[in-house]
Amino acid sequence: MTIARVKALNLAWWVLPAGLTMSFVVAVAVGAVYLSPSQVVSALSGQGEGGLAKDIVQAIRLPRALLAAGVGAVLAICGAMLQGLFRNPLADPSLIGVTAGASLGACLAILLGAEVAGGFGSLPVVSISAFFSGLLAVTLVYRVAKSINGTSVATMLLMGIAVTALSASLIGLMEYFADNDTLRRMSLWLMGGLDAASYPRAFLILAVLCGLLASLPGFGSSLNVLLLGESQARHLGVDVERVKTSLIVLVAAGVGTSVAVAGSIAFVGLVVPHIVRLWVGPDHHQLLPLSALAGASLLLVSDTLARTIIAPVEIPVGLITALIGVPFFISLLRKNRGSL
Repeated sequence: MTIARVKALNLAWWVLPAGLTMSFVVAVAVGAVYLSPSQVVSALSGQGEGGLAKDIVQAIRLPRALLAAGVGAVLAICGAMLQGLFRNPLADPSLIGVTAGASLGACLAILLGAEVAGGFGSLPVVSISAFFSGLLAVTLVYRVAKSINGTSVATMLLMGIAVTALSASLIGLMEYFADNDTLRRMSLWLMGGLDAASYPRAFLILAVLCGLLASLPGFGSSLNVLLLGESQARHLGVDVERVKTSLIVLVAAGVGTSVAVAGSIAFVGLVVPHIVRLWVGPDHHQLLPLSALAGASLLLVSDTLARTIIAPVEIPVGLITALIGVPFFISLLRKNRGSL
């Protein structure tokens, strides 16, 4: 590793945790009602009298910030895993069909009249339908791609594209027959949003995030070796089929849960790992956890902007992530197109 790369890596481990901390504090403090740092600290610590500040922080902003950080981190880790698995820096979790499948299940539940407040525990029927339909889509993609010779990455990508196209067609058909209120609910879900944040949802996505983080040490070396190609990885002792299966299951669980609790939020899983890779290099031992930090920060900043740009009206956070990420991503691609 070169001296410049070591310096970049050290800087990243200082900047990204500091950025996550700052973006989390700002997300809790800033909104339609501004709260001073002292009010935020008092509300978080439970000290002092209750009042409006404590209610706003503990009941509304804190669970929303936790949910945003968890979803952003999960999407970024899943994107980095898939980019390593497919050996393509422009791969995205939607390539394996989980996002499209989950969106199809959610729209179907909305069309059939599932109430937002219904469901199992704190999760509405729409979220449960999104999770299981996303899991079903990934299972279908994986079954078609798997044969006696192993799992074909190319077939998996093509099948993912087919599932995504089919899901988009069926969603379009449902939108055509939906009434105005149902159509609006479907559209808002597809844009992604954190307005239904709650502590159970936040704890669910954080539990999934902890599972992903716990798996990182075991997959970092395998993903590094896979960058050399599957045949070389097998010669070096990597169980390629086990790694593929495990990664697909983890990505399906992560993205499926994210879509279930926050709707379809695009671009985080694509742009964040790519930006971090350009900064610190392709070593997945560093890339995966740093991507989690950057993804959490990006979604926290995006959600804060979504709540405050035209407050009290909220913009769907999926639109903000695209508006922030696309120009920056295009700029990076132009500067680094010779190395891609």
